[in-house]
Amino acid sequence: MLCLGISGGLDQVHENRSELPNAFMHDGAAVLVRDGQVIAAVEEERLNRIKHSNKFPSRAIQYCLSTAGVQLSDIDRVAVYASEPYANALLDGMSARLQQSAGSGSMVTTADASIPLGAKVLVQHLLAREFGSELDSSRISFVSHHQAHAVSAFAMSGFERSLILAIDGCGDFLSGLLAVGSGTEITQLEAFPENNSLGLFYLETIRYLGYGMFDEYKVMGLAPYGDPAPYREIFERFYELSANGGYRVYLDRIGPALLRNLEVRRKGMPFTQQHRDVSASLQEALERIVFHIVRHHRETTGMKRLCLAGGVAHNCTMNGKLLYSGLFEDIFVQPASHDAGCALGAALIVSNELGRPARRERLQDVYWGPDLGSDCAVQQELNAWAGHLEFERSDDVASSAADWIANGAVIGWVQGRSEFGPRALGNRSILADPRPAANKDRINAMVKKREGYRPFAPSVLEEDASEFFDLPDGRHEFPFMNFVVRVRDSKRALLGAITHVDGTARLQTVSRKANPAYWELINAFKKRTGTPILLNTSFNNNAEPIVDSVADAIATFLTTELDGLVVGPFLVKKRAATLQDWTALAVSLPPYTSLHQARVYTAGDRQETVCEIRTTHSNSDSVRISHDLFELLMRIEGESVLGELLDAIGPDQGKREGLMEGLRRLWEQRLVRLHPSQAARVQQTAIKRRTKSVRGLSESAEIG
Repeated sequence: MLCLGISGGLDQVHENRSELPNAFMHDGAAVLVRDGQVIAAVEEERLNRIKHSNKFPSRAIQYCLSTAGVQLSDIDRVAVYASEPYANALLDGMSARLQQSAGSGSMVTTADASIPLGAKVLVQHLLAREFGSELDSSRISFVSHHQAHAVSAFAMSGFERSLILAIDGCGDFLSGLLAVGSGTEITQLEAFPENNSLGLFYLETIRYLGYGMFDEYKVMGLAPYGDPAPYREIFERFYELSANGGYRVYLDRIGPALLRNLEVRRKGMPFTQQHRDVSASLQEALERIVFHIVRHHRETTGMKRLCLAGGVAHNCTMNGKLLYSGLFEDIFVQPASHDAGCALGAALIVSNELGRPARRERLQDVYWGPDLGSDCAVQQELNAWAGHLEFERSDDVASSAADWIANGAVIGWVQGRSEFGPRALGNRSILADPRPAANKDRINAMVKKREGYRPFAPSVLEEDASEFFDLPDGRHEFPFMNFVVRVRDSKRALLGAITHVDGTARLQTVSRKANPAYWELINAFKKRTGTPILLNTSFNNNAEPIVDSVADAIATFLTTELDGLVVGPFLVKKRAATLQDWTALAVSLPPYTSLHQARVYTAGDRQETVCEIRTTHSNSDSVRISHDLFELLMRIEGESVLGELLDAIGPDQGKREGLMEGLRRLWEQRLVRLHPSQAARVQQTAIKRRTKSVRGLSESAEIG
């Protein structure tokens, strides 16, 4: 029995329908379940390269189908991560904004496509458009958003019975629910309305700290630098705790109070102690409300275990304090607690309805994404970058990589299938020595280009975790970086790069069974240094999602200051590329970008024409470019060899170098793609075939 769960938006990667409610449709994903067992799962952002993708998850669906070796017509049920009434309400709002120009009828026409009215018909239309197969409406289901969150956690927890708390910003006119899980059934105890949203409470506050949607985790990392006391009384006006675990948040009070008592920070401005203290007060308020809810229901239900899901469940600091509190004997946090995880919950819900519930087993890993491919395919991709990379195959890649790291290198590490969810768990990671405190600042500057205060996580061999971290009794498995735990006092000075200012760390324990390649690497590092831990952060820069493919890894390696790259069995270093090597590359525009010219006022009544490159997923992400660069990009058709484009510009060497530098900056921001041309790939393949042929003849001659 095959069940496919999906989350995400309604338009294609090159479209940008302003009438679509993107705030709800972010974090698109697809998850394929066979008889209650996950066989493939990936977030759309990993494939279309748009962070928090709000596009229809067509590539993610295709990956799931390909992994199973099936067609869409073979799927028994497709489940969408929202209730049908809610989805229809969103479409009604969209169609109302379009009716003036489109007229009435069963279809609403835009410049891009005809959009059926009615959620189920629309899903049928989207699937047929993408996969050429129209599913019968009886095979399409809609599930409650927060029910999907809840099931995604409980069904993966291995618990027979537990309390379940799902909390996020909004979805299905709600912001969360509280339930009890028993066997394969979930009984809802309480639902939280949208105007009582803890996710929106957090988001509304961080607006005054220069942050916005998807930045909540940054403020969680800033909070330990502050003191909640100066703003505690002000924050206590923003919420109210009541009997029976009840609470109320007053979102409308936050702005006026903070505007009177805080120097509002704009994006890019430095942080003051006020900003740090507000962060600490916000974190304290969130924790106080959540503890109030779960403490009451722990007592009334007698449940000794807790499952957490929803975007707020990614607050690892809160999770850690719940763990240490002793309120529950065990806590399970769904590792993809954000909306991508709803695709998992949706698939499991319909699988259960069809008589194929998930096994009652604790989730051990989430390596459900695309595989690297064969060693031959990896080598072919590396060969295509011969002018920029030098590489060698290693028979003991863990030892070689451990040598690099022990000698001070910061490396990209890419192995096997990619992780599902927002954490790099040892298959698409940037790794470094966890001991020198300077490594934190170095990686923040050289790769992430992010705020220097933000911490990095440790990956530790599971069997050594308790020696370095103060873990609650009976707990030694933390495979998903879901909990902030205390670093032992005696180890804090040693682990300078991964110990946060408050003496904690967001821990990942690594099991030899779940990830033997990563375990072997950490063990090899332990043999060299005595420390069974690596600094682990996601393999991406500040402009892109975590890398997924070999091509993604190479692009990120070449546009950051990483010292080395390990892909499968290959050790990769950068080569000093010549201008000829660069001009041999092809350049293309990603499908989510577009070029624009506009007349703008620059001062008073003065106007000028400006050139921009924009992305379809965010109107705020436009970047000004020179007229010369604009003209060059306008010449691209599909993909164009860079040297040929520059030749058309003329012989001016300074101009050519300036354009090349501009293109490299855009590449770093993922606004253009630089990659080996198709002709170069064909040439590499031909050389490889000739080499094999010559080798074969030589061997034949020797045998003779």
